[in-house]
Amino acid sequence: MAGKPRAGAVRKSGKGPVKGTGGLGRRALEGKGPTPKAEDREWHPAGKAKIRREKLAAMGKLNRNTVDGQRKAAPKRSKANDDTEVVTGRNSVLEALRAKIPATALYIATRIEMDDRVKEMLSIATQRGIPILEVMKPELDRMGGYDSVHQGVAVKVPPYEYAHPNDLLEKAFDSKKAPLFVALDGITDPRNLGAIIRSTAAFGGDGIILPQRRSVGVTAAAWKTSAGAAARLPIAQVTNLARTIDDAKKRGMFIIGLDGESDVELSEMKVAKEDLMIIVGSEGKGLARLTREKCDLIVSIPISSSTESLNASVATSITLFWIDEQRRKGSR
Repeated sequence: MAGKPRAGAVRKSGKGPVKGTGGLGRRALEGKGPTPKAEDREWHPAGKAKIRREKLAAMGKLNRNTVDGQRKAAPKRSKANDDTEVVTGRNSVLEALRAKIPATALYIATRIEMDDRVKEMLSIATQRGIPILEVMKPELDRMGGYDSVHQGVAVKVPPYEYAHPNDLLEKAFDSKKAPLFVALDGITDPRNLGAIIRSTAAFGGDGIILPQRRSVGVTAAAWKTSAGAAARLPIAQVTNLARTIDDAKKRGMFIIGLDGESDVELSEMKVAKEDLMIIVGSEGKGLARLTREKCDLIVSIPISSSTESLNASVATSITLFWIDEQRRKGSR
């Protein structure tokens, strides 16, 4: 029994674990150098695109209209380049549709209170094939602007098409009545323009003349304020207002300027029945020096001393009313 090994005892033979890795770890820690660029890796999408470009360049087929051998997508048209105007308000929208302006869409608010004007809008839009879109009130608020009173309707129209000033004058002289035009010098508020358009149409005016510079154009706000009169009254835009005034004087028209500092009152004007062009200046600066020099007569509207001046559109309305009244008296 003495030579028999102890039960359960196991003698391990062989050497223990060798310290170190034999150099494997050292070689692993050496690294493989800096990471190559994406386009230098053949398996990477950028590397494949580079290979494609090199092949196309060698074939002479690469141009500025291609990217990575593929044609560029057409640039999207941004809303900033959209020249359309959004006209709001029931009267303005209805008059625009009646005038057969090439509208592209009619927007109606959900749960709108129907009246005769809305029914006529829907009828005209249906007959002309204009798309009718039902939108929520917040969307109409966004389309019309923060201070727009859209009354639940809006229509998208192309930019206003201005008439040529010569055509405007010739058409007025071909008519039987004495021509009456309003020219604006420095009016920059679209609401003033809209009110003047409305008054000119109401009192028998033949058209409005606007300078291209330092003056507002027929915008959506002017459309709205004119209550649709912009669709009926021709409006011309000129590059040189002074030259247009000279052309009108050659045709025998009297040029009347409005200025609160004039000593001649409106009621003293004796040429109301003649061919007239009324020049209205801005509220702040009034008539420009060159425009003032070309006027045959400058008149003022008497007001209370406590009031500094009249709004340009109000002064124009009073003048047009007085001229129309004098012409009516003369025709009786």
